[in-house]
Amino acid sequence: MAINTINTINQTTSNDFVYNPDSELDKDAFMKLFLTQLEYQDPTDPMDTDKMLEQTAYLSTMEMNKNMKDTLDKLSQTLSKSSELTVISAIGKMADTGNRYINVTDDDNKVSFELYFGDDISSGEVQIKDKNGNIVRTFPLEAHNKGILSFDWDLTDNTGNRVPSDTYKVEATYTSPNGKTHTTALGAYPIESIKFEKGTTYVKLGSSYIPFDKIKEIYEWQG
Repeated sequence: MAINTINTINQTTSNDFVYNPDSELDKDAFMKLFLTQLEYQDPTDPMDTDKMLEQTAYLSTMEMNKNMKDTLDKLSQTLSKSSELTVISAIGKMADTGNRYINVTDDDNKVSFELYFGDDISSGEVQIKDKNGNIVRTFPLEAHNKGILSFDWDLTDNTGNRVPSDTYKVEATYTSPNGKTHTTALGAYPIESIKFEKGTTYVKLGSSYIPFDKIKEIYEWQG
């Protein structure tokens, strides 16, 4: 329908228009072509009514598509801003990546990790376990304020031998000053800040930023 119109105009007013079958016309360009065709049509053989209806229907469709695109663009922008606000509201809540394990390779001399303690520590113990649940190394916990604590493991077990290259689970049990017992584990930290970079949302957990989509759960800390 539209191509027939363009061909006719091209034949009649070749100095004004160039036919390009691979180009796309917006509604304004199409209207200009349509009106020009009407202007230059042969008075003895005018465009029939059915053809005019086809052309105007095509124009109406283009208008509807343009309006739909504009609406979807605005909706996308609104949802994007809403999503960012939702993520920002998570600051201060707990985020759990679900990753409880650290990897040990033959090239490693030590492994550093961080644990979050939601209450002040009176005493306790960090436990590193193999995949079978056996404790291979423990770190005693002394009195300390709540927050994130860093640990360096020299990759030796409790007998001083170097552990095999493998994955190891890290968790801790501790007692707060009120005598209550708590547990914590690798991968669970409070969300300290949010940053948006090149279309990706990052959250700060401990000393690192990780992509937001790596988080498995967000929740309020229950002491």
